[in-house]
Amino acid sequence: MAPPNLNIGVPNLPYFTPQHAISPGTPFPSTTSKSTPIPTLFTPLQIRSITLRNRIIVAPMCQYSTACTGPETGALTNYHIATLGHYALKGAGLVFIEATGVQPHGRISPNCPGLWDDAQIAALKRVADFVKSQGSVCGIQLAHAGRKASTVAPWVAARGGDGMKKVSVRATKEVGGWPGDVVGPMGGEGEAWDGKSESDENGGFWAPRALTEKEIDALVGDFASAARRAVKAGVQVVEIHAAHGYLLHQFLSPVTNRRTDRYGGSFENRIRLLVEVMQAVRNAMPSELPLFLRISSTEWLEGSELGKQYGSWDVESSLILAKMLPALGVDLLDVSSGGNSPMQSINMYESKDYQTRIAARIRGEMKKEGLNLLIGAVGLITEAEQARDIVEEGGAVGQAGENGSIDLEAKVAVEMTEGKGGRDPMADVILVARQFMREPEWVLKVAWKLGVDIAWPSQFLRVRFPKL
Repeated sequence: MAPPNLNIGVPNLPYFTPQHAISPGTPFPSTTSKSTPIPTLFTPLQIRSITLRNRIIVAPMCQYSTACTGPETGALTNYHIATLGHYALKGAGLVFIEATGVQPHGRISPNCPGLWDDAQIAALKRVADFVKSQGSVCGIQLAHAGRKASTVAPWVAARGGDGMKKVSVRATKEVGGWPGDVVGPMGGEGEAWDGKSESDENGGFWAPRALTEKEIDALVGDFASAARRAVKAGVQVVEIHAAHGYLLHQFLSPVTNRRTDRYGGSFENRIRLLVEVMQAVRNAMPSELPLFLRISSTEWLEGSELGKQYGSWDVESSLILAKMLPALGVDLLDVSSGGNSPMQSINMYESKDYQTRIAARIRGEMKKEGLNLLIGAVGLITEAEQARDIVEEGGAVGQAGENGSIDLEAKVAVEMTEGKGGRDPMADVILVARQFMREPEWVLKVAWKLGVDIAWPSQFLRVRFPKL
């Protein structure tokens, strides 16, 4: 037996990091009582064999910070340990590694991570090991960018080589890009994401070529192989990225998928690739590990010329797909929206609570059908104004205090996962992205504002917030 005064380290690591007495982000047992119940947001959630210490998830966030040439191409670095590890250290229940290409030409940029080669496993394992050493769960999002691939990092695009700031700039071969190998359901200059020809200097995306059925078969296998590598590296949750206009979303949408083979046309044909990917990934993973799926629940193209001409992927389409997911072994649906066309009729960075409303609707429909599928809502609680609208409509008491934003963010986070006044929760978990980049200690702040006494990292106890 170890002496009681020994600073015990996390076992099975090649370096020392202290073992926290209580996992950060977890309420102290003494705070749980009938008079002061712990908000659902800070209760554990078991998904298959994995238990999240709370319902707050760090959503995948592209960082464009891996090497684009040499033997380290696509491999995670110490930067990812520093950033993702910090979110884990400060209490997030699940930390996702950003969109990771299952093929070299499936990356968004030459500096995005990949998992198409066994040589990339070791770097991923270092990140996963540290995230888990802090009591968090490590997840990864597997993706293929499709026609949105081979672009440069956004800060490089913003600099603009010609002196003009651009949202997107094509990555040429000279900077590690693959202009001749950008792919999609459809091919030709008219299929570029922004609709601009290669000769148009204002264009930010390459024209794709159409995938062959043989290439589609290989792609399904590459998703499965990447999932196996992730599990080997110690990743505990895999998410399939079928949102935001990337390849799997492109196949789902009649706007970007007008193929005439078995992967295009009808709804059943357009979802075929995604279904095959889900089946392959589920079979490649141990049955005890969770599988998530992220979709764009709507493209916001219903009233656009594209939508009128071809139809679009909408909430009704997402509801039909969602009802299929439990039988396919998917445990959680991560509900986002937009991203498949610049013609979308809503700006998802300036709107209010549209995604949460959709998530709540899908959750309600699943419950009505007696289907077991967890629902995650993403993208809402970074602005006080957005938070205020949800809280007021949901009936939560109180308004912004002198700490304004964090007060409201805390209230809306609770409101999303709590059923009150006969109303069901809007979601089972919340996924937070950019707010963690601004405030890595966001989980600790939210608990503090809610009056929930949670454990802090051992190394940070001296600066712990005072009780309110």
